[in-house]
Amino acid sequence: MGKPNSIRSRNRPPHALAGQDQSTSRRGFFARSGAALVAAPGLASVAQAQSQALSRGGVGGGTVFQHGVASGDPLADRVILWTRATPPAKGEPGGNIATTWVVATDPRFARVVAKGVAQARASADHTVKIDVTGLSAGTTYYYRFGALGQQSPIGRTRTLPSGADAQRLRLAVASCSNHAAGLFNAYRQIARRADLDAVIHLGDYLYEYGPNVYGSQRVPDPPFEMVSLSDYRRRHAQYKADVDSQAMHRQHPLIAIWDDHETTNDAWADGAENHTEGAEGTWPVRVADALRAYYEWMPIRQPDPSDPRRQQRAFRFGDLVDLTMLEQRLQARSQQLPATIPVPGLGTGFVQAGPFLDPSRTLLGADQEAWLAARLRGSPARWKLLGQGVMFAHLKISPAPLANGGGVFVNSDQWDGYQPARDRLYDVLKGNTQHPPVSNCVVLTGDIHSGWASDLTQDPNNPNPATGGYDAATGEGSRAVEFVATSITSPGLNDPAGTTAAFLRSVNPHIKYIDLNRRGYNLLDITRERVVCEFWTVDTVVAASDVQTMNAAFEVGDGTNRLRPSAMTTPPAAPPALAP
Repeated sequence: MGKPNSIRSRNRPPHALAGQDQSTSRRGFFARSGAALVAAPGLASVAQAQSQALSRGGVGGGTVFQHGVASGDPLADRVILWTRATPPAKGEPGGNIATTWVVATDPRFARVVAKGVAQARASADHTVKIDVTGLSAGTTYYYRFGALGQQSPIGRTRTLPSGADAQRLRLAVASCSNHAAGLFNAYRQIARRADLDAVIHLGDYLYEYGPNVYGSQRVPDPPFEMVSLSDYRRRHAQYKADVDSQAMHRQHPLIAIWDDHETTNDAWADGAENHTEGAEGTWPVRVADALRAYYEWMPIRQPDPSDPRRQQRAFRFGDLVDLTMLEQRLQARSQQLPATIPVPGLGTGFVQAGPFLDPSRTLLGADQEAWLAARLRGSPARWKLLGQGVMFAHLKISPAPLANGGGVFVNSDQWDGYQPARDRLYDVLKGNTQHPPVSNCVVLTGDIHSGWASDLTQDPNNPNPATGGYDAATGEGSRAVEFVATSITSPGLNDPAGTTAAFLRSVNPHIKYIDLNRRGYNLLDITRERVVCEFWTVDTVVAASDVQTMNAAFEVGDGTNRLRPSAMTTPPAAPPALAP
């Protein structure tokens, strides 16, 4: 994207540069005015909103455990436990702090199964991460930390099932949690679900912007765009201090990947739209600082300490689900191409021609593509879930079959902007003479601040499945399905009458559901027979609220690879107790 001649401010809003073609950015069509949509109450309401949130029942951690506790990256025999021990004086970094930890099978800690001592090191911003091993599969545990004479809140976590033990799973799916854009009411609702096995977070866990840039409900800390290691650490600390975020983290293990805002907007391997080389340091140093803070503050494992950008990981829930989490930003992504075709009333789009058809352009890189193909082809699990950042389904504003060019596309930052790379993944799903087709693949996506349910097909505007097309009435020709979770707080498109959603569905017949307005999360209920996705939303993010609504449900049956309408599922009886 073009930049103005003057050095941009650290508080420059996304996609609002003078003279910049805003529609070429990934938010383009959906959020060019996103910041304005959430700014109505203004900064005068910040203190009141924060006060309301704090009155909602935070469990407290004294002066030491101000950032709560968290767990993540569960496996069948282990899980990561996390906390931060705040030094007693303000003169950080200070020295290391000895921290105890204990794990039990009951919330009163009568049946302790593991314990130990760890250092909250100043070099790691006084965060603590314990990889507790030797645990039993498919088991709920309770844990807490101690330091400087104080105890942390009690956390609750769960290991993954093994073998054929997994008959049913319940997973929440979240993304795009912008602290400045509003209160994390959706996190609070996730925290209250005792029936969940884990929470999947698909990126944009935090945002880099300064005040009044991309949301004005709460003031970011630091009060400017985060660029340095200290900046990223402070922003992580602010998010972990939020009571609703703490509630979600202490009740459920988190499986997370990053998208772009964990570094900065529209990132790719060698730069980002929201990075000015020189004025904001060098891109490699900025990425290194952002990822150092991320690994310190997030309850996840670092797959390769020699290469922090390598974040792809896999999680096996017995023989029921293989969950593969993909890294799509910093390791190998090619730079986004501009969308330059004017579309009256809708900004600009692009067609699949010229550099868009360059087979060397990639989201995942050759190594990760090969790793993913091997996992999909070799998995013995009934369901193959892909956790990833950007939308996989075609999204067009002018339809045409591939034989006629495919039409005009909207967003070059999603898989649409990397068509050859997407075709290579479709080749894996379709199979060949050496490999059978891959069935039961469910793609889970965040990023776009809206809810979507789609059949996945290479040629959705060709109505003939016999020639590689897609029958919208029957779903024939679909190779997999995709569920896109709306944001926790980040703004979508103001479409109260649903006219934009209706238009998009009319030209994208493979898309069965679109919600451009509401904030919330998805709930997956998985059995051997089907995967159901429920779209849950909250009524507001500008005030504390306990109201949530299920707006739609879709499912995919075993072996069908296509969506059908569904209904709210019944939670399992007597789930393990939430942490007190």
